[in-house]
Amino acid sequence: MVVGILLLVCSMMAASASPPAAQDDSDEPELLTIDQAVKFALANNRDLKIVSLNVDISKDKVKQAKTKRYPALNTYAFGSQLLSTIAFQVPAGEFGTYPGIGPIPAHTTDISTPAQPNAYIFGTISQPLLTLYKINLHVHGEELSVQQSVQELREQRDTVVDNVREAYYSVVEIQNVIEAKKASIKQYEELDRISQEWVQEKVILESELLEVRAKLADERLQLLQAQDKLATAKETLNNLLGRDLNLDFRAEEDKELSPVEQDLKAAQATALAQNPKIKEAEIKIQQADTVKRLAKSEYMPDVGASFHYLSPFGINFVPTNIAAVGIEISWEPFDWGRRRDVVNEKTTQVEQSKLNLDQTKANVLVNLDKEFRALQEARMAVDVAAAQQDATRVKLSEVTEKYGQKTVLLRDVLQQQAAVEKANADYNEAIASFWTAKANFEKALGAD
Repeated sequence: MVVGILLLVCSMMAASASPPAAQDDSDEPELLTIDQAVKFALANNRDLKIVSLNVDISKDKVKQAKTKRYPALNTYAFGSQLLSTIAFQVPAGEFGTYPGIGPIPAHTTDISTPAQPNAYIFGTISQPLLTLYKINLHVHGEELSVQQSVQELREQRDTVVDNVREAYYSVVEIQNVIEAKKASIKQYEELDRISQEWVQEKVILESELLEVRAKLADERLQLLQAQDKLATAKETLNNLLGRDLNLDFRAEEDKELSPVEQDLKAAQATALAQNPKIKEAEIKIQQADTVKRLAKSEYMPDVGASFHYLSPFGINFVPTNIAAVGIEISWEPFDWGRRRDVVNEKTTQVEQSKLNLDQTKANVLVNLDKEFRALQEARMAVDVAAAQQDATRVKLSEVTEKYGQKTVLLRDVLQQQAAVEKANADYNEAIASFWTAKANFEKALGAD
């Protein structure tokens, strides 16, 4: 039994001494592309959902305006208690004297209603006729408001997308910094290893080794700061996407240009057809024209078919059911020129809206052309910075190898390492400028 226990203990020690299993690659954060980020934001962004409710409100106003086309039913009832009797006399013959019948009434008659509870009921049913023209203009105006709300929603969508792109590219930029810092740390660790050997062989001074270690410590600190900054950037992006703040992911670098970003004529056509600012200016022309037509409609009388019903209860001698059908007309024949002045005012506003549309188109194209040229320059600057980055890295590798062969000094390696760090910073600045230019161009384009 003792032997069995010893064997069990030995097997447990052997198992604990065995190397740990390799980590599963599934622990790597999910890849989040820029298109996926934009899709998530458009579906879940809270600010966007708030603005989208304005479209629903505008649609409800259209439905409300349409109900004015149908008959309007109104009922008025008044219940009361008489404080004193209602009494009056009908003189003899008040309604005439007829042969063979005599006077009606034959003698003076007293009619009175005692002080008792009574009620009046008054009801009307009115169907607009000629007024339907004004109502339809009002409905059309509310429909234009819906279109305007849609364009405002598009502008908010563009703002959200712009914010998402900015936050996404910030994550990518910090990821690049972290990768560069990790590579720099590996370089300094290798330099530290070689320098330790050279100190032991009296090839370099110990102070030079300490300088390398100080730079290594500084790079590790900068790496920690970049990692903290990355965590904050990811939380910011997750918030824009309406996701859990702690959801981890990795972003990918995108340096490609879409076809429209390389064709100015196509970009101009897209902007003129889809930019929300232009669409809003076009809608404002239609709204101004509708308001002008409404002003002109004030010259027309309001005409409608109407049914009236009156029923007094508890009042003697008065009919209890009075009904009538007819045509209602309401019109102001003379207004001292007020309607003419209103029409002139609205006509001027239409012309003003047309000029505003022309100016908006010009502004959109000027801004688009500027952002297009800035995007091309920024893309070329990325290529230049990437080439410089590759050149400095290769040279650093060469200098480090020569340092290991004792053919160059430590300061030459450190100088080249500083050149690599500058090239990395220049590349990050160039790629950040490219992404900013790309986002500005997409915003100027105004395409969905």
